[in-house]
Amino acid sequence: MKKAVYLFALLFPVALFAQKDIVIEPANITMEVGEKKQITAYVIENGTKLTESINLLSLSRRSLSIEENMVAHAKEPGTFEVVAVADGIRKTFVIKVNYPALAEIKIDDIPQKIYAGTSIALKYRIIDKSGANRDNVDVLFTSMYNNIAEVDDFGMVNTLIPGKATITLKAGNITNTITVNVVNNPIVRIQLETDMTSARTGDVFHFKAKALDKNGKVVEDAPIFYSFSGVSDNTSQSASGLIKNDGRFVADEAGKYMITASCGVASATKTLKIVPREVTRKIEMVGQGSVSDKHTSDFWVWEGVDGRDYAVTGTWGADGTAYFWDVTDPSNIIKIDSVQVDARTVNDVKVSEDGKICVISREGASDRKNGLVIIDVSNPRDVEIISRFDENMTGGVHNVFLSGDYLYALSGGQKYYVINIKDPKNPFAVSKFELDTPGHSIHDVWVEDGIAYSSNWKDGIQLVDVGNGIAGGSPENPKQFASYAYPNQANHASFPFRSPSTGKFYVIGGDEMFPYGLNTEKGGVNMAGGYLHIVDFTDLENPEEVARFEVPYAGSHNYWIEGETLYAAFYNGGVRVVDLSGELMGDLRKQGREIAWIIPNDANGYTPNAPFTWGAQLHKGHVFFSDWNSGIWSAKLEPEKPKSTPIKAK
Repeated sequence: MKKAVYLFALLFPVALFAQKDIVIEPANITMEVGEKKQITAYVIENGTKLTESINLLSLSRRSLSIEENMVAHAKEPGTFEVVAVADGIRKTFVIKVNYPALAEIKIDDIPQKIYAGTSIALKYRIIDKSGANRDNVDVLFTSMYNNIAEVDDFGMVNTLIPGKATITLKAGNITNTITVNVVNNPIVRIQLETDMTSARTGDVFHFKAKALDKNGKVVEDAPIFYSFSGVSDNTSQSASGLIKNDGRFVADEAGKYMITASCGVASATKTLKIVPREVTRKIEMVGQGSVSDKHTSDFWVWEGVDGRDYAVTGTWGADGTAYFWDVTDPSNIIKIDSVQVDARTVNDVKVSEDGKICVISREGASDRKNGLVIIDVSNPRDVEIISRFDENMTGGVHNVFLSGDYLYALSGGQKYYVINIKDPKNPFAVSKFELDTPGHSIHDVWVEDGIAYSSNWKDGIQLVDVGNGIAGGSPENPKQFASYAYPNQANHASFPFRSPSTGKFYVIGGDEMFPYGLNTEKGGVNMAGGYLHIVDFTDLENPEEVARFEVPYAGSHNYWIEGETLYAAFYNGGVRVVDLSGELMGDLRKQGREIAWIIPNDANGYTPNAPFTWGAQLHKGHVFFSDWNSGIWSAKLEPEKPKSTPIKAK
């Protein structure tokens, strides 16, 4: 036994006798929002402190950043992991940022009177001393007079008899008390109307309910509550759907549904017949331009000045190469040229409307002068670099957008610059757009009709006038005029959609999440998360998230809309083609709005048979898409089938 131990020591002396470790001081780090704190980190070996250099990396840099000389900057409350890396070793530690103390409970929109026998939901906000709304605080609700009005654990007030009742909200050591005035209920009947009696899954109904007194007079301030029940045609499925308290209803399953509008003891019901949406179509793979020696990133397809069709693809985590392809015959995609720039990643590529100028982004340059490269693609078989733009781009350019004579380029993941490229040999910045919120960041920008739609992670979708005129903005003077942030704080892409069939103005915001981690090495297989959020911006001052499209165990990335059809890349879930016709509400996939899907498998890919689709674009009837592990592909969707028409109510 002693001989075996001695042999092990000879083979692995460092493991037994020279164990290295990273020491973090202080051991337990707690900070306040806005505070900066010096972190001390060093390597020890056999109890001896070494002078090896250490890098600190925050895994949540938007909330907690590590600045120069290992100074931690707390921007938001929470518990955050930081990784210390030295030569051959690493250590993960935690920094806790305290939540500010609670300041007040604010209660909004309490009606002057509530009819006995009806219910209202309290609208309240918990605000801390930083001014932030807090949704992670438990609230205790109590009523002093339960015989008049009860309140449940979720702030729903149920009234019983006329009188005055005192309701108290308590969170931590702060309270707020209101008095509700319960009066006699004059309502004896509900009148319920609808615009349709039968429709497809996914079609939105609009119900109108009126509360009437004994004389048939409308009680205008009656709190009407909508609900539904249903039986699916498929007995193994529930008859799911969504109903809003303004009378909008959408069904997920074919079957019969009963919609009820009630106010106290008075109610009315309508019965609906729902049929399948039936929009599915076949999609077939047509061709591939293979890239098997490195990861492929974004792409763009365009018609060249010679009338032929071309594409450009970037590469990720490699050698700064962008490839150019002839895709005139989608079944025979041919690589025709390439450029190589000082970068590890060419993440984004865009081509001008006239097909003459291509712009590619750079990240990971050897001299840290990341930026943009402007390329003449008048002859895609012999492309030429015209110029490059690096000013203010040290942190890297993740995404770009080309619109007219202007280029919109992200800088360091925090802002975007507007760059005049009317003379592509001499580009120059004319303005920038950046939020001023704590820990702000940005991932993408898309420009259409003079409006820039930027994706700002936790700050959500930002609409900026850069020439539309809606807010008096221009490329030289960007003016933000609307925004929407959704709760999961993962807004990665934003794409406008003006519905031809309804006139509604939507913005589709996409997540980017990797809940299972991201393996960037050759041979790494990945699974993503996140979904598409459909936000109704028709009322710019009151945007509303109305619908979603989600693929189980896959995550959204980049997408394209043509007419009323969405072409969305869902990483390991491939390309999904979605019907956006009509008003949008609820879970679009459950409603049968998915037209088709296709997943590229390539046995010779960078990681074989590991689809990880990056983006999609419709061009001249073909669906083109790039894949992280296998290059660029084309597919063909069969023609659209005739749609049935909803039956109007008689």
